Amino acid sequence: MSSVSSVGSGGSDGSDDAVTVVGIGADGWPGLAEASRAALRDADVVLGSRRQLDLLPPDVAAERVPWPSPLAPSVEPLVRRHAGRRTAALASGDPSFHGLGTTLVRLLGADRVRVLPHPSAASLACARLGWPLDATEVVSAVGKPVEQVHRALQPGRRLLVLSAGAATPAAVARLLTDAGYGGSRLTVLADLGADGETVTTATAATWPDAAAAPLNVVAVECVADPGTPLRAAVPGLPDDAFEHDGQLTKREVRAVTLARLAPVPGQLLWDVGAGAGSVAIEWARTHPACRAAAVEADEDRASRIARNAAALGVPAVEVVHGTAPDALKDLDPPDAVFVGGGSTAPGVLEACWTALAAGGRLVVNAVTLETEAVVLRWHDDVGGDLTRIAVERAAPVGGFTAWRPLLPVTQWAVTKPWPP
Repeated sequence: MSSVSSVGSGGSDGSDDAVTVVGIGADGWPGLAEASRAALRDADVVLGSRRQLDLLPPDVAAERVPWPSPLAPSVEPLVRRHAGRRTAALASGDPSFHGLGTTLVRLLGADRVRVLPHPSAASLACARLGWPLDATEVVSAVGKPVEQVHRALQPGRRLLVLSAGAATPAAVARLLTDAGYGGSRLTVLADLGADGETVTTATAATWPDAAAAPLNVVAVECVADPGTPLRAAVPGLPDDAFEHDGQLTKREVRAVTLARLAPVPGQLLWDVGAGAGSVAIEWARTHPACRAAAVEADEDRASRIARNAAALGVPAVEVVHGTAPDALKDLDPPDAVFVGGGSTAPGVLEACWTALAAGGRLVVNAVTLETEAVVLRWHDDVGGDLTRIAVERAAPVGGFTAWRPLLPVTQWAVTKPWPP
């Protein structure tokens, strides 16, 4: 990146002016490979947490600079400040696995970062437990809401939660218990690899509300309490999975809508007129890298979207309280757009279509005749598919059962063409 060109012209081939990120475990200096030790001995300055810097022996003569808090906004300025010096940065475990190495590569570019990994906390934990790492889902709570665990909860699933500190195990235990997974087996592995390594096991419901050792990993064997509802990652969660006031894209229509939106990892969805946020939330649940912005004019509904997103394990869904099209101006360009409300407002569909990337998908659901008329005009202009969705649900009528229809939906789905 041009903004950090002063860091030097070195690269990941190990040249002196590259920033070398050294993974280090709780075992400290004795656990480092010789290449990692040499990089630290040769450095002019070593960046790291105070705990990590204290693990280095006296013969590492470099200036030791602790990371400030909060870390994220300080990384690039601190590296820039030491431009021209041989700089090493300490990171826990494997720096490229939910770690500092990923952050530095994003900020500085891969040609200016050299990574020397140590076994990750996930690798060490699976080795201790006898779990297959490739079949174990890893959720990081480091600098992120612990509510992300909700998305991974499934009966029989094994999870590893990378802790933010001493309070994380108790927070995970409370979350599991409140979610109907109180019988889940929790194993907290602390100070992995160190002489003082400890392993503590209990169920979520019986976990003591006390601090653990700060450096820990929480292993979870998910056990659902009887009657706990399934929350599958496949689109079409039950309507009662969401807190709502009636402004909700219903389950059957939502599943069809998400199929047309086609969630792709790393892509961004705009959910315009989001209501309860169900489409944005289910988009985000399909993969951890799926991003979503839910735009809602009503303040109470916007707050409700945030609660729904946290409860369903995708707290990173961006909630935008505002009225389209003005509320769309500062958002990143979308790869897909769903308009569930407000299509008749002047400029909304124009703003969505203009912002949409080539190859992006636009889906509009129309319930009223007025919205349907707008959709038909747009279909005449830019093409796409029109689908009529009618759903009936069985419901009691006196002592009998009859079909009760939901309001029919006219769905317009279109892919923005690539320029010739």
